[in-house]
Amino acid sequence: MRIAGLFHVAIKTNDLEATRFFYREVLGLVEVPRPDFGFPGAWLACALPGGQAIFHIYAGGPALAGDGRAPSGTAAIDHISLSCTGYHAFVGKFRTFELDWREFLVPGTTLWQLFVYDPSGVQLELTFEGSAEDGPPPDMSGARRYRAGSSFFDPAQYKHLTKGVTA
Repeated sequence: MRIAGLFHVAIKTNDLEATRFFYREVLGLVEVPRPDFGFPGAWLACALPGGQAIFHIYAGGPALAGDGRAPSGTAAIDHISLSCTGYHAFVGKFRTFELDWREFLVPGTTLWQLFVYDPSGVQLELTFEGSAEDGPPPDMSGARRYRAGSSFFDPAQYKHLTKGVTA
């Protein structure tokens, strides 16, 4: 008996188009075929040959809480970590799309990290092998440094992320 890996993460959203745009255009995932479950959604995968669908985004009926809206944030799950390359290219994307982010250098390691939120308030940790990255290390200054447990999510930053907008 063993666990072979993470198959997918399911995220509820109140704004399917902004969420799809974020994962495709900002993070670089690709949309893959999704079965018709009878409610709106999208499946997005790593843009690598054979990459598994890792984000299942859904809206409407099953995503809604009692108040008619999908919950936001990560609740008991603090964040989702993704293994990445291209640290400074991601920082450039965040700047292009006017999204806030935080940076971190894992103590005693060569791991560099970027933290950003998706439009539903799910915190993502993008982790990089710093020794394989070009350019300066993470900015650990007061305003940019990641602090565990301190939210910097602002839903207003995501209002402009729509299906037809590209950088």
